[in-house]
Amino acid sequence: MNRIWFYILILAGSILILANSCKKDSKSGLAQPPELSTGNIKSVSKNSAICGGNINDDGGEAVIARGVCWSTVQNPTIVDSKTIDGKGTGFFKSDITGLSATTGYYVRAYATNSIATSYGEELFFRTYSGTITDVDGNIYNTIKIGDRLWMAENLKTTRYNDNASIALVAESDLWAQLFTPGFCWYNNDLTAHKSKNGALYNWFALDEAANGGKNICPTGWHVPTDAEWTEMISFIGDDKTAGGKLKEADTIHWQSPNSGASNESGFTALPGGGRYYEGTFNGAGRIGGWWSSTELFSWSARGRFLYNNFSLVYRGSGSKNDGFSIRCLAND
Repeated sequence: MNRIWFYILILAGSILILANSCKKDSKSGLAQPPELSTGNIKSVSKNSAICGGNINDDGGEAVIARGVCWSTVQNPTIVDSKTIDGKGTGFFKSDITGLSATTGYYVRAYATNSIATSYGEELFFRTYSGTITDVDGNIYNTIKIGDRLWMAENLKTTRYNDNASIALVAESDLWAQLFTPGFCWYNNDLTAHKSKNGALYNWFALDEAANGGKNICPTGWHVPTDAEWTEMISFIGDDKTAGGKLKEADTIHWQSPNSGASNESGFTALPGGGRYYEGTFNGAGRIGGWWSSTELFSWSARGRFLYNNFSLVYRGSGSKNDGFSIRCLAND
């Protein structure tokens, strides 16, 4: 019996040694560099952003430094700008500061042990150009695309820039009968959608012929025409690929697969969905729709539409009774 236990102990010891050596290179017996991933980029502003990473394997040696590094060219390393965010494995957050406005940056997480420094996957983001405030006090990031300055967030105002109110219409039957300016929040849920997706407006709310000559955008800004949408999209690519360059580049707000999304433009398009002319809501998480100020027929107007499963931009139209998002464009 003692001999049996002796062999069991030897076997257990061998298993323990094998387990402790799993992180070693099978040929050299040396520890390996850490394994890690880069976290999502959040809270982008004019001069800062938040990123981070997750170190899931230290490679057999303690991680002695970790953070993110960034550059305006691809494949940044720790000789470029970087944060230092503690030691060890697991998740960490990195505050990226000192950035230049309206500039594209490549970023990736790094981790260093006694063997080497490893890097997570590379991500891209573009800083904003500044901010603009509407009559309600909502503050929007702005982004320069080509020679024009666009809002990088959807409009949230409940008033025109002369302080006149826009009618909030929650009831489906009233929305369906509306031929005057109106707005709503998706699913009539202000808390869930105002900050993230902004408001949904019917076309009468932005049409000066219907709203008495009022401007729904902040002073010095306007709802873009169909031609101005086309100009912007042509600057960043074409209808087949520009959608990916406009969409926020993750699946926090967009449902998977969010095809082609890179947000290379900094436009940060979100899938706010829409409201059909009969008053029902649809598409949040999958579709983003934005009005232009260009009328198509007496009952419809032009817009642009993005989808989670396509990288294209669709130049379509909607009934003037539909509810879509608005992005404002600075006057020349």
